[in-house]
Amino acid sequence: MSIGHALLGLLESGPRHGYDLKRAFDERFGHDRPLHYGQVYSTMSRLLRNGLVEVDAIEPGEGPERKRYAITDAGVTDVRRWLGTPEKPEPYLQSTLYTKVVLALLTERDAAGVLDVQRSEHLRLMRTLTERKRTGDLADQLICDHALFHLEADLRWLELTAARLDRLAQEVRA
Repeated sequence: MSIGHALLGLLESGPRHGYDLKRAFDERFGHDRPLHYGQVYSTMSRLLRNGLVEVDAIEPGEGPERKRYAITDAGVTDVRRWLGTPEKPEPYLQSTLYTKVVLALLTERDAAGVLDVQRSEHLRLMRTLTERKRTGDLADQLICDHALFHLEADLRWLELTAARLDRLAQEVRA
């Protein structure tokens, strides 16, 4: 995810302080990985340097002065361009899991066990996400659906690989 673009998009509704941007980001996108304040301020410095935001106001606070940032026309154009650009699909051709299976076969370890352990971990995470989806708001439901669909595809791959394990062992050991 482009944190800079997310922060720019949040600024389109109006000027905000870094603290407010962090809070808005965490509420909308940071459920599992909230932003650190340092990340917000370093991103805002970069956006300021690149002309995508400007300092709208500087207000005195109990500590250091608080800058309020506003998006510029160039920032709006940048967000529009980013939203209109499709994300590159991730083909997963360099899967760590695939590497583990092949290495287990090459070293004559239990590749079926590697698949079983991974299947159990996927199912555990799917149960957690399903519960979060059941109790969450629409945003939680959508992000959980996204993750669940990917996990379901992984499970299909695990089953297919388990069914072809003997043949794969012959090929990688040849």
